[in-house]
Amino acid sequence: TSEIDVEDLIAEEDVVITLTHNNYIKRMPLDTYRRQNRGGKGIKGMGTKETDFVENLLITTTHHTILFFTNRGRVYHLKAYEIAEASRTAKGTAIINLLQLEKDEKITAVIQVKGFNPDAYLFMATKKGIVKKTSLVEFKNLHKGGLNAINLDDDDELIGVKFTDGERDMILGTKWGMAIVFAEDDVRAMGRAARGVKGISLNDGDEVIGMDTLSPNAEVLTVTAEGYGKRTETSEYRTQNRGGKGLINLKVTEKTGDVIGLRVVHPDQELMLITTEGIVIRTNISDISVISRNTQGVKLMATAENDTVASMAVMDQKN
Repeated sequence: TSEIDVEDLIAEEDVVITLTHNNYIKRMPLDTYRRQNRGGKGIKGMGTKETDFVENLLITTTHHTILFFTNRGRVYHLKAYEIAEASRTAKGTAIINLLQLEKDEKITAVIQVKGFNPDAYLFMATKKGIVKKTSLVEFKNLHKGGLNAINLDDDDELIGVKFTDGERDMILGTKWGMAIVFAEDDVRAMGRAARGVKGISLNDGDEVIGMDTLSPNAEVLTVTAEGYGKRTETSEYRTQNRGGKGLINLKVTEKTGDVIGLRVVHPDQELMLITTEGIVIRTNISDISVISRNTQGVKLMATAENDTVASMAVMDQKN
């Protein structure tokens, strides 16, 4: 008898997958979120406890494989349709019911994969500025119990993972507003067990909060904890050697708060911001001012007194 592939029975549809600080995960139809204008208050994103908020948000389809990378440098996988659908206000499923996470292990990057292309790489960055590039094929046969993706120093954590083709420029951004751009081929491909090499030299107390691949005709979007943000032309970031101090990306002040996210964006995309209280706002990237590097940005979101922006997601607009 021929086996029926489960995937063939499941309609391929656009979905939002959210993962909270306390590791609750759920899947929702994309149109759950309505668009709002910049600077608005947002809608309540989910009925979470005071102590919980959305940390990872992914726009994907039900058929993609989702790779979950953790702060401990491990990687796990699920198909998007294996994540239970829930309403906007529902808590979701504890991720530990789906993945065999170790104690104190938190998911820090979520990547969707359609197929395991031998010419593709995953590029990783850590809080302490270490970077690493590994061929995507090395992640093809994952165990349910997860695998090591990078070998971390004791005081370090994996903060971001991106797809690359081996020929891109990479940008790293720090919470105190520094950024460095270097050619990806400054970093040779290494196996899963390797530690990686220095991507940026950090000032004491500073840490890397974001990493992305630069693309032509794109801008760098930077967002801060107090809801400030801006787009800056990629031409303002000259390519440097890996491991340097970088350039000033955003002028961090008490008013702006620390930088919480950095992404390379195009004007036809949308931005979703999520606060620690679970408020979600969705706005067009084209509405965000394009201003130079060493500035503090403009107010993107009105946050309540004790609320701050916790995370951001960028997505392509749906027609």
